[in-house]
Formats: sequence, structure tokens, C-alpha cells
Amino acid sequence: MTGPATTGRRRAAVLGSPIAHSLSPVLHRAAYAELGLGEWTYDRFEVDEAALPAFLAELGPGWAGLSLTMPLKRAVIPLLDDVSATARSVEAVNTVVLTDDGRRLGDNTDIPGIAAALRERGVETVGSAAILGAGATASSALAALARICTGEVTAYVRSAGRAAEMREWGERLGVTVRTADWSRATEALAAPLVVATTPAGATDALAGAVPERPGTLFDVLYEPWPTPLAAAWARRGGTVLGGLDLLVHQAVLQVELMTGHAPAPLAAMRAAGEAALAARTH
Repeated sequence: MTGPATTGRRRAAVLGSPIAHSLSPVLHRAAYAELGLGEWTYDRFEVDEAALPAFLAELGPGWAGLSLTMPLKRAVIPLLDDVSATARSVEAVNTVVLTDDGRRLGDNTDIPGIAAALRERGVETVGSAAILGAGATASSALAALARICTGEVTAYVRSAGRAAEMREWGERLGVTVRTADWSRATEALAAPLVVATTPAGATDALAGAVPERPGTLFDVLYEPWPTPLAAAWARRGGTVLGGLDLLVHQAVLQVELMTGHAPAPLAAMRAAGEAALAARTH
């Protein structure tokens, strides 16, 4: 992909619905400050699927990039000039780079972000893994596991339809996926790596079933934090990653794609995110 220009006043933003609580502006603005990009701005806009085409059409030449959250990650694909293989693999774009010649390039930083967050905590490869849930985040988690898991991934889901979807994703991504009913979700906790992709509250009942010597838990929620499962996991001495780890690592990659500056300042972005979350709880 052609890199964006890095001089002059440039704009970027996060789009989605709902969007009011997005931490992306905090993370990206912290990066701009650390990189000395005083002319760069990063905002948030409430945009749903119906409003997305008009929003993109109105963007001027000063725009460098967009972060996309739900429900736009799939809806944006027909509106782009090119989409990376990573984004194509899960039919989800969370990053749009806007080039100087007016092209819209779609990418997905969630997948390499998950892998980078795990790598930071010493998880480079695992023999098997478990995924709790089967939504959009689960497919990105599966794509990340395709890079680091040498064996089987078991997905714990609530319906036969979701189970079929996860098996299809596995075939598409080259991962052996076995599915199990959610009623057996406590079995997932014995895996060396557990990725929880469920909404708030969904895994709370599992907290009492954390094994004596747990492996690594990646719970993609960041608010409220810690989740009961994450807290119980940490008390047992297991490695815990949270939604902020994912948010920061995918944002680092977005900043690099949009600004052309690498490496992006991971530590400064994480500190800003932690401070923003702490302020919300007081």
C-alpha cells in the first residue's frame, strides 16, 4: 500500500455507532503528541451504515485515515478501492488509509494487534487454544490464532448456527476448529490460551472454575475491568491480557499506517488509555 503524506495539517477520526465511549481519540492523540505531529487531529463521529457512504464522499484532501468500529467494519468494504489480504480473510476492515491521490485502502489491525499483544507477554506459539464466543471479534481472534497456534482451536458457542460459522471460518483461515456447546465452557479454561470474546457478564459464571495453574487469558473487554474471570485468573497466577491491550496494539498499527511514522509510541498510548479508563471509574 502507498504510504500517506506526513506533512501539513492532517485529519483522522474514529467512526461507529455508538461511538461516545471510544478510547481511540485518547490513544491516537497521545501518539501524535509523542511523535511531534502537532498539526494532526483525531476526532470521533457517530456514523451508522446508512450514513457511511455520504460521510466518505465528503472527506477532503486533508484526511489521512479512519478507524472503524461496529457496525461499519463490513459495510465499508464495497466503498473501498483496495482491501488488504488480512482484512479480506475475515471480511472486516477497521482501518482506512486515505492516500494523497484520493484512494481508500482498507486494512485490519485487530488481527496483528492480537498477535502483537500476546507476543509482548511472551506468548509466541501455543499447541492449542480455546475461544469463548463466536461473534465478529471471535473471527479476528481465530485469524490471529492461525498465526501462532500449531494445533486445534475449540470454540465454545451458544447455537448450532454459530458453531457452523466458526468451523467455516476455521476452514477459510486454515485452522482446525472444533466446536462445543456453551454449557461446557468451563472446559475451555484448561487450554494453554483462552480468548474470551463475549459481551460483559457472559463469562462471570466461569470465574469459580479457573484451574489451579491457568495458562494465558485474553479477555477482549476493557470496561468494566477486570472482569470477574480475569480477576480470578490473575489470583491463580495466570497471565491476563485485557481489551486495552488489544485496543492499544491495534491503534499502534493504525497510527503507523496513517502517519507513516514507525514505531508508534506504544508506552505513551497505553499510559493515556489507562489514565482515561481510571478517570471514568472515579
